[in-house]
Amino acid sequence: MDRLNAMRVFVQVVDRGSQSAAADALALSRPAVSRYLAELEEWVGARLLHRTTRRLSLTPAGAEVLTRCRQMLELEGDMRAAVASPDNTPRGVLRVTARTSFGQTHLASAIVDYTRAYPDVAVDMVMVDRTVNLVDERIDLALRVANELDPNLIARRLAVCRSVLCASPDYLRRQGGPGRLEDLALHNCLTHSCTGKSLWHFVRAGEPVSVAVSGNISSNEVAALVEAAVCGAGVAMLPTYALPGLVGAERLRVLLPEFPPREMALYGVYASRKHMPLTLRTLLDFLAQRFSDPPSWDVELDRILAEQAAGGREVRRAAKTVTSSPS
Repeated sequence: MDRLNAMRVFVQVVDRGSQSAAADALALSRPAVSRYLAELEEWVGARLLHRTTRRLSLTPAGAEVLTRCRQMLELEGDMRAAVASPDNTPRGVLRVTARTSFGQTHLASAIVDYTRAYPDVAVDMVMVDRTVNLVDERIDLALRVANELDPNLIARRLAVCRSVLCASPDYLRRQGGPGRLEDLALHNCLTHSCTGKSLWHFVRAGEPVSVAVSGNISSNEVAALVEAAVCGAGVAMLPTYALPGLVGAERLRVLLPEFPPREMALYGVYASRKHMPLTLRTLLDFLAQRFSDPPSWDVELDRILAEQAAGGREVRRAAKTVTSSPS
């Protein structure tokens, strides 16, 4: 039995949902696909698929074997690429996933620059507002923002991810702004449904402090909270990567900057530390340099806030001069 081909057939059957679809994709006959599956099951000594007239589903043994088949096929691809690329030039296809908001604001432009530097690499960007299963969805790299990760995950820290409190000028005219963290209990807070839905975490005088919050709008995606805040719905805790343009245009104002929210980090998460393809390694290195501390969006936001503060001081100084001038 050609075991690699049998593994390839098994993976295609699972990914495409049927033996006939796998046969079409691999240019094989349906009997050949069935024969490969039967031989693979005989080799591993277990049934891999539940077969019915309507659908296929993995057995527990099949789920275990599927992961290892993917790893073996990935290793085969690495070996072929190493032989075909003696100059160690990254090439091939990478599937990269990120949350929609970060993908639109920063990842897409980074991938454009990466592919310009490595034109033999193609990148399939998967923007989804959920946590993906790297193995099942054939993802090479997932960018995740988190306070801490599952210790079982393999990850590389790429950058710090800071947040600030924000509200629109319209909301602040109607409701006023919080003068202290405890005043957030008096405001409609726009919360993230996965993190910080009832408690927001800050640093005050070097010590961590948590504040209970509530509101009538929550979302699992930052872009929706940004839009709700811009529309004047309430106070939001938003990542700084989404804010420079909005704060610069004064569509959002930063609140209580002296009490920064707890920092998180941007991680690159991948499935296996062994046999890491050159393409994935170069992309991780590229993104780590691109998003290095402090990330460019923090530098830009700090510049905007400094200019706005200086402008505010000039306005107050001018007003004071006018009121103190003799009539």
